[in-house]
Amino acid sequence: MSVGSINSRSGGGTGAAALRRSVVAALDVGTSKICCLIAEVLPQRGADGTGEPSKLHVIGAGHHAARGLRAGAVTDMREAELTIRAAVDQAERMAGVTLERVFVNVSGGSPRNQRHNAVIDIGGRPIEPRDADQVFHLARARAASGDRTVVHAAPVEYEIDGHRGIANPNGMFGNRFAAAVNVVSVAPGPMRNLALCVERCHLEISGLVMSPFASGVAALVDDERELGATCIDMGAGTTSLAMFHEGRLLHGEVIPLGGQHITNDIARGLSTYIAHAERMKTLFGGALACISDDRELVSVPLIGEKGSDKINRIPKSMLIGIIQPRLEEILEIVRDRIERSGLGAVAGRRLVLTGGASQLTGTRELAVRLLDRQVRIGTPLGVEALPDSCQPPGLATAAGLLKYALLPEASAVFRPGPMQVHHGDAGYLSRVGNWIRQSF
Repeated sequence: MSVGSINSRSGGGTGAAALRRSVVAALDVGTSKICCLIAEVLPQRGADGTGEPSKLHVIGAGHHAARGLRAGAVTDMREAELTIRAAVDQAERMAGVTLERVFVNVSGGSPRNQRHNAVIDIGGRPIEPRDADQVFHLARARAASGDRTVVHAAPVEYEIDGHRGIANPNGMFGNRFAAAVNVVSVAPGPMRNLALCVERCHLEISGLVMSPFASGVAALVDDERELGATCIDMGAGTTSLAMFHEGRLLHGEVIPLGGQHITNDIARGLSTYIAHAERMKTLFGGALACISDDRELVSVPLIGEKGSDKINRIPKSMLIGIIQPRLEEILEIVRDRIERSGLGAVAGRRLVLTGGASQLTGTRELAVRLLDRQVRIGTPLGVEALPDSCQPPGLATAAGLLKYALLPEASAVFRPGPMQVHHGDAGYLSRVGNWIRQSF
């Protein structure tokens, strides 16, 4: 399990054991905000291995307005580094620990889904777990290439002597054993830029996890992931979707449109400041108009103008008339991507919306109308003491990163392999040397 023991700053214990805590950290690098969560792992299982799985209790949280990022990609290395440092420092001070490694989300790099097949000959003997591992790694290796980096890979189905749809092949007899593996890959450039930003903050990366996958881990209940569901994470710069079935990630995709585009539409359409456009969207915005919206007026300060006589008053229906077309565009693209994947029937009719942009009034109803699915608003599950400073749906990715750290031990359902960033000799003295070289 990738849970680390991290040194406490307080030093209030009475021995070496008291200075070590079993914690895990998540860094959600978004277009509008950087969020860092630190959670303590609370074991629930007894010595005999029975009992409930481990729980996560948040002991530190930090968030900061993002700079130097757009649509999940780094656009200014220095600005991105400073905002990451600020969020991490705030979380560390609250938790009283010093982080050494974090799990980080990935939403840039043009994620691409491909299905690869691999076949091995088992000579009529019963299939063993090592056979499943072998055929899985063969299929995954076929997806790796010089211009793409594999982020997630999960078996979709197994085949024995031409019989398809086998979920668990262990112990079955056959000659020809095949596996179909869904692989999500990204362009390596944006990945390296993001990794470099985190490393310059003197942090090691435990794993890079696709944003929609992390959101699905946090917002979907076990039965939804097992029976089939789609998680739509509506962020500021991107909207991402993850389709699950039988506990596995079937399809993941990122669309470069999000809540920030709605804000920009409001600012352009009403000739107002971006900050005020964001405030109007949050306080008065909605996805669907009603009759009373024509009578309710909203104040709009004109950009570059001063004085109370330079403030327009518009009906709320005009604001919603700007928001609704962009929301419809985003949801229609999501619908097209689901249909294009060919997995809509497998993933079922259940759809969960999460992310900050999903909080607009009427978004759920609009999604039901356009996507023709059962839709609910998802909030993070299984993580205690989330900060009140952020709306719960906006913390789905960060909470999912925390839960992801426990998956290899707490559940054998998911088998994604995050791209590991290797640091060689990345001990304490090495990090101090890097800090000295970068700072002086």
